[in-house]
Amino acid sequence: MVLINAQGLIVGRLSSIVAKKLLEGEEVTIINADKAILSGSKASTFAEFKQTVDRGTTEKGPYYPKRPDAIIKRTIRGMLPYKAQRGKDAMARLRVFIGTPTEVSGKEAVTLEKASVDRLSSYKYMELGELSKLLGSKF
Repeated sequence: MVLINAQGLIVGRLSSIVAKKLLEGEEVTIINADKAILSGSKASTFAEFKQTVDRGTTEKGPYYPKRPDAIIKRTIRGMLPYKAQRGKDAMARLRVFIGTPTEVSGKEAVTLEKASVDRLSSYKYMELGELSKLLGSKF
């Protein structure tokens, strides 16, 4: 089992690395999902996500998440063949948490240098938890 601390990691880069590990058969647990980073200015990032969330209707969908853990899961799902059996099995091996739960608090978490916020050339970014609160999430 791989335990990844998402604090200070870019969501897209983190998701692509995790998707590859899931398809290879590893179990992956992500902690501190609310502290993951989205690059871009706050206004443009919020406008883009708000448009996506507002696209769905309550009766018919599509249903887009507002919570940070669900946003990361949805991002990873988009990088997997989730309708095929191997994609469903890969998603079953994924666990995402807001904060650090007690069941994994004593274990050593890995940070991924390839997905670090230090790779950004701009200072324009926001945390996933901040975006979720702007979207109306009550996590």
